[in-house]
Amino acid sequence: MSFNPLRALALASAFLCVQAPAVAADGVALLKQFVARTHAAKGSFVQSIYRANGGRGEQSSGDFVFERPNRFRWHYREPYPQVLVGDGEKLWSYDPELAQVTVKRMGDALGSTPAAILAGNTDLDATFTLDDGGEANGLTWAVATPKATDSSFARMKLGFDGSRLVGMEIRDNFGQITILKFTAFETNPTIDPAVFTFTPPAGVDVVGDS
Repeated sequence: MSFNPLRALALASAFLCVQAPAVAADGVALLKQFVARTHAAKGSFVQSIYRANGGRGEQSSGDFVFERPNRFRWHYREPYPQVLVGDGEKLWSYDPELAQVTVKRMGDALGSTPAAILAGNTDLDATFTLDDGGEANGLTWAVATPKATDSSFARMKLGFDGSRLVGMEIRDNFGQITILKFTAFETNPTIDPAVFTFTPPAGVDVVGDS
């Protein structure tokens, strides 16, 4: 995942360098437009993980819904169920197979994470360094690099088909890449607030600040 624009050194490329800001703004402009216009969304996704050594890891799928600021439900359905719920104050992570719920304060859990772009506030420049990622695979890409040194990931690309967000590529601090493809994405639907509440099921272990 190489996201920095090419920088010419030769005099023959000087004109391209002068023109670069207009081109390089495309991906960033689409991202900021998406954030400004999308206060809520719901849909479905397929997620694939690629290890740093090039091997392919687990593939999963599920559905999601979010509403700014800081409210979301991310439901992995296949192959192993898991539910992540952000209620605006806390992040609940429920693993049915382990019969365990982990709870964290939203400020600590969200921070410079991918969820901060989808469901966080709209001040991206305060949290991320944004760059144009160019055109690839028929999409226009934006690149978000966390400013925080303790971020959970190193860099993220967001792919747009016009103004529509269709995919994300997330590289963690160990070189592993997670690719999300949105198989459905509905912008600004009406959402029942109850979607963003979570009550631990009876009998499960609750770890953290509940």
